[in-house]
Amino acid sequence: MSEFKNLTLDVADQIAVLAISRPAALNALNSETLDELNVALTEIEARDDVKVLILTGGPDKKGNEFKSFVAGADISEMVNFTAPQARAFGIKASEPFFKLMNMRQVTIAAINGFALGGGCEISMACDIRIASENAIFGQPETGLGIIPGFGGTQRLARLVGMGRAKEMIFTCDNVDAAEAYRIGLVNKVVAKEELMPTAKAMAAKIISKGSYAIAVAKAAINNGYDMDIKNAVEMEANLFGVVNDTNDKKEGMGAFLEKRAANLTDF
Repeated sequence: MSEFKNLTLDVADQIAVLAISRPAALNALNSETLDELNVALTEIEARDDVKVLILTGGPDKKGNEFKSFVAGADISEMVNFTAPQARAFGIKASEPFFKLMNMRQVTIAAINGFALGGGCEISMACDIRIASENAIFGQPETGLGIIPGFGGTQRLARLVGMGRAKEMIFTCDNVDAAEAYRIGLVNKVVAKEELMPTAKAMAAKIISKGSYAIAVAKAAINNGYDMDIKNAVEMEANLFGVVNDTNDKKEGMGAFLEKRAANLTDF
């Protein structure tokens, strides 16, 4: 793996924990960090020994692990952007964000504090979001005279509905973890000390299933979401055919009929 200035990576038991680590900036996303994320995710996706990626935020400069997931995009970099520079910054962010969305591994955001602006947006690019009870979500961009530029106007509406997305973006009001769960922005809320154990337990449960089948199911969900239902179901039928010609299918169904644990190894 490459060495990174603003990221830390730990791999164990087929789980990669990737932490965004810019302690002095509450893990805000600048161009350098986005470039590093793009490289890291490309390298992780190529690894057969990683089946789930957990994305989280590193501690702040005082060592507080639950201060910030990602506090946003780096305003100190953005303040003098021209229109072309701002557009390029948004496109730069879209590359790693789409990797999180589309990579064959399952991606879980373990949200340990502020998830504002780009932090809320990068969490929404992950497959699953687990929040600590102190997590705070928001899209504050219109209060700065701009709009969300890392996918916020699109992913938020798809997750929580157009009305709630408009309210969050137009008012810049933050929502706490309980409200984020209520509106469907996160899958689960847990006590701070249970955040990483819960994320790793979910990762282990996912790994125990058919990893190739999960990767295909992920692609089916993502690609079918914006299709009309007829074409989406036809696509699903095609992929259903593909997974029926795998070793995992033979092993999984054989184990079921033989009343034993399956050993699913395809990825």
